[in-house]
Amino acid sequence: MSTERFDCHYCKESLLGNKYVMKEDTQYCTKCYENLFSNCCEVCSLPIGCNCKDLSYKDCHWHEQCFKCAKCSRPLVEKPFAAKDEQLLCTECYSHEYSSKCSTCKKTIMPGSRKMEYKGNSWHETCFLCHRCQQPIGTKSFIPKDNGYFCVSCFEKQFAYQCCACKKAITTGGVTYNDKPWHRECFLCIGCKKQLSGQRFTSRENYPYCLDCFSNLYAKKCVGCTKPITSLAGAKYISFEERQWHSECFTCMQCSVSLVGRGFLTQRDDILCTDCGREK
Repeated sequence: MSTERFDCHYCKESLLGNKYVMKEDTQYCTKCYENLFSNCCEVCSLPIGCNCKDLSYKDCHWHEQCFKCAKCSRPLVEKPFAAKDEQLLCTECYSHEYSSKCSTCKKTIMPGSRKMEYKGNSWHETCFLCHRCQQPIGTKSFIPKDNGYFCVSCFEKQFAYQCCACKKAITTGGVTYNDKPWHRECFLCIGCKKQLSGQRFTSRENYPYCLDCFSNLYAKKCVGCTKPITSLAGAKYISFEERQWHSECFTCMQCSVSLVGRGFLTQRDDILCTDCGREK
């Protein structure tokens, strides 16, 4: 009575009574399987056989006994580790070689722990404190000052100027006027309340005015057009017997010819060119 053969798929040796490995519904003797499919160990370069655990990390493989720290040779199986320059290191060796030191307590910041970084310096999260209130800053905004770090509230209390209009702290973009600090948005014309920062303005009795408000309130009025005359905007004007005209408004009341630089005659409140004056 014949017996059905059960052979290695690759070398055709009989597998009856011998160990074998199944791969994709195909049987192999252990030797063929290792030669064909086993991964090579990153440390010893030998195949990782069927009787060994195959430990892998980022497409690399190790025997269980070869999976060790590259510095101190301690086993890394089921322990935390870190990779650096294609080497595996236990957390202690990695920390000693590569981890940052806390600028406050000078101790190593262990891999995986929360830390703060600023301009090349590092801190444990619990060591990065406001210089004034000594509370952890964490992820909140902070302001550096004189080799210290301050939460915004403490910085405003200790260093920031207070706006003389709203009495709140000025942290950025302030304006100084009459030796007093203002927020840019608080520095307004006393007349129309228009923001003056970045604009031309003048003052009277220590109050700031935009040019329009100052002209309307204090400038002399043109006899011709009745609008204010101000030299603040570079306007030229003519003055005669306590009356003023814009240069372009100083014209003959009858024929409207410009009288700037010419002789003229007066008739009561009227200003006339010499030709129109003689006709009168």
